[in-house]
Amino acid sequence: MDLDLDLEYRQGTLFVRPCGELDLSVTDRFRGILEENLAKSSVNHLVFNLSRVSFIDSSGLGVILGRYKKLARQGGRVSLVGAQPQVRRILVLSGLLTVMPEYRSEEEAVARAG
Repeated sequence: MDLDLDLEYRQGTLFVRPCGELDLSVTDRFRGILEENLAKSSVNHLVFNLSRVSFIDSSGLGVILGRYKKLARQGGRVSLVGAQPQVRRILVLSGLLTVMPEYRSEEEAVARAG
């Protein structure tokens, strides 16, 4: 399975826009790409736009949670944006939405992080 991923870095914020399924078949590559981009840029806010994610499993949640822990240790923030109902249900059940905020848009996430 290939990972379809759009990344954009803007003023200390890394926007991560995956597409498709975030499951065991893509999480090693997903984690690697995120780590590479976090290492080369000064990122203090990570925004996961999940609007094009159709499914996420525990391994996908683990990648997001791992980046959250890493940024939190450095005083940074992680926000979630646009999860579809079926993905949002998994985020709720996993407890992820109790540790990181969810916003309707990337713009709102950036505005609230400031």
